[in-house]
Amino acid sequence: MNLSNLKPAKGSVSKRKRIGRGEGSGRGGTSTRGHKGAQSRSGYSRKLGFEGGQMPLQRRVPKFGFKNINRVEYKAINLSTLQALYDKTGISDINMDVLREAGLVSKNHLVKILAKGELNVKMNVTVHGFSQKAKEAIEAKGGKISIIE
Repeated sequence: MNLSNLKPAKGSVSKRKRIGRGEGSGRGGTSTRGHKGAQSRSGYSRKLGFEGGQMPLQRRVPKFGFKNINRVEYKAINLSTLQALYDKTGISDINMDVLREAGLVSKNHLVKILAKGELNVKMNVTVHGFSQKAKEAIEAKGGKISIIE
C-alpha cells in the first residue's frame, strides 16, 4: 500500500446529484422542484419560522414580561461556601483570584456574598457585593469587607 492507491472506504462517497441537465438525466424539466408554487421559483427563500401557512408558534404563544437591559447579574456565593473554602485551604483573605483558583467563579463573573450558612473564622473579603446579613456576619467575627467598584 502506498499513497498512489489510497481510496475512500466503499460506500462512503456518493456522486453529487446533478440537477437540471436535461431529460436524459432523470432530473431535467422541473429539476426536482415540482410544478408551480413559491418553492419552484428562483430566488425563493422561506421566512424564518414559516410553518406552511399555519399560524407560526411565535405568533400563537402570547407575549409577556420584558428583559431589563440594566439588570446586573451576580454569581451568588454563600458564607457556608467561604467557610468550606477556609477549611480546605486555610486562606482567610478572600478575593476574586482566590475564588477563581478554587473554581467557584470565572473571570467575567460579578460576585455577591449571601448570608446562608455560618462563618466561624475572621475573614477579609473583597468582592463586588454583599447582602446586609452577610456584611453583619463577617463584621461580627471581626472580619473586613471591601467592595470592588
